[in-house]
Amino acid sequence: MTLRDIRLLGDPVLTTPATTVKDFDKELRNLVKDLSETMLEAPGSGLAAPQIGVSLRVFTFITEDMEEPGHLINPTLELSEEQQDGSEGCLSIPEVSYDCLRSMSAIAKGFNEYGEPVEIHGTEFLARVLQHETDHLNGIVFLDRMDGQRRKDAMKLVRETDWFKNGVQIRVSPHAQRGVIR
Repeated sequence: MTLRDIRLLGDPVLTTPATTVKDFDKELRNLVKDLSETMLEAPGSGLAAPQIGVSLRVFTFITEDMEEPGHLINPTLELSEEQQDGSEGCLSIPEVSYDCLRSMSAIAKGFNEYGEPVEIHGTEFLARVLQHETDHLNGIVFLDRMDGQRRKDAMKLVRETDWFKNGVQIRVSPHAQRGVIR
């Protein structure tokens, strides 16, 4: 297991839809371990593979009532019509949290690291985490979910952070991006 650097807002891997996982092998299991370890060390409630520069549809997550992190590969979501508005942050946008509208509940379907089907039912905070991390796999950050004045205010907070003022270091992923192999 290896702690990985977390990519920050401005890195193109965060705005690129991730590739579907096809091989459920040792390399994938190592990626899940690296994601979990990096998420816990950060600390965070979720971490998607693109956030560490790997353009694959994988994320890990943890909530206060969980003893160890969970993970989901190639997720799809079924969302409730009922909404919640609450504070949200992101390890790729440090020092910024802002209210973001999300569905109150979510059913996430996908696979575990061995390719076995998994279904996770989440409400409130877990639903928010499942939606947030799945968004990362689709090239969306939570700021993209805001509109109007709320987004302007959140972007102002981003521009005021030291990491943003000092310039974001952008690394190119060695993995395929939008069908282009580097």
